[in-house]
Amino acid sequence: MKKSLIALTVLGAIAGAAQAQSSVTIYGTVDAGVTYSNNNVPAGNVDANSRLGGSKFGVGSGNIDTSRIGFKGVEDLGGGLKALFQLEAGFNTDTGGFEQDKSLFNRKSVVGLGGNFGSVLLGRQSDVLDDYGHQYTSVKDFGNFVGSPHVGDRLEGSRTQNSIRYNSPSFSGVTASAIYGFGEEAGANSNGQAFGGGVAYDNGPLGAYLGYYQSKAGKNSADTAPLFQLNTVKEGDTMNKTFSLGASYQAGPARLYGNWSRINVPEQYKQNIFELGTDYALSAPLHLLASVQHTQYSLDGNTEGNSSKPQVTQVNLGVDYYLSKRTDLYTLASYAKGKNGAPVGDYANPAVQNDAGKSNQTAVAVGIRHKF
Repeated sequence: MKKSLIALTVLGAIAGAAQAQSSVTIYGTVDAGVTYSNNNVPAGNVDANSRLGGSKFGVGSGNIDTSRIGFKGVEDLGGGLKALFQLEAGFNTDTGGFEQDKSLFNRKSVVGLGGNFGSVLLGRQSDVLDDYGHQYTSVKDFGNFVGSPHVGDRLEGSRTQNSIRYNSPSFSGVTASAIYGFGEEAGANSNGQAFGGGVAYDNGPLGAYLGYYQSKAGKNSADTAPLFQLNTVKEGDTMNKTFSLGASYQAGPARLYGNWSRINVPEQYKQNIFELGTDYALSAPLHLLASVQHTQYSLDGNTEGNSSKPQVTQVNLGVDYYLSKRTDLYTLASYAKGKNGAPVGDYANPAVQNDAGKSNQTAVAVGIRHKF
């Protein structure tokens, strides 16, 4: 209760400041819907290899877009130089509680400088693969509802804390960005560090990106979304090496997109994620959504179950109807099919051998999203 009161006090203070400064903006998204899924792991079951459970109905938060509230501001320092800040908190619409790790500003908390040179930001922030890559995946259209295959390649939404990031200005549609996260461990500076970079192009109907991200294990890991580890990892060991590229093209009413990601968890497993999709505007307010995602796993020789080649294919369909620029209604449906013991509903864990359970899963969501 005390923590909640403190959080509300902080938010209230920031909101008051926002009213006093025209350069500060309050923004957010509230998303909730009725959801259904089958073949779920029973509640309280921590054994990922056990038989899947039954169907589940409920009210889900952040189906098509994570519910959040944020504050961002700019101060003109003269000579083209500006001070920047952004604070963003994710929350669960269905319960009113904070999401993920219970941090107040878990999605972003940065401060820095911007100008003709671009911008430099320090704090907890999204990494390059998330910012660049998700624009070319079904995560842009379907949100977290179909994002599980992209947990591994960080396109679903990931953060790097204790970080410094540079974002270049746009040169005829071309931008570049680089990020470094400090492990902050005395005497072992490389432990827990993370770094990445990427280049994107967005000009007219064509868009494209490529990016890379790598992180190491440590007591204070900068990577807040480390991949599932099949074997014991020591401090300083590389936890993942991820490369991703994608493109999109606006052809009349249809936006076509595709992406490929290669994930390497050294001496444990590798993943290849492929995706194709479209957002077709039947009219200005009515959009038809579709995508196909395919994930292939390759388990290394020292990993139990390495003789199998797990695969998951997921088909997603949706309808998104905009009542206004800020409010829309959506219906989403997804079907995932696993082969060779591949996990369904837990794509971040490629070692799950679920032959005793179900190898498929269906999920449906009907909901509403409002942006402010």
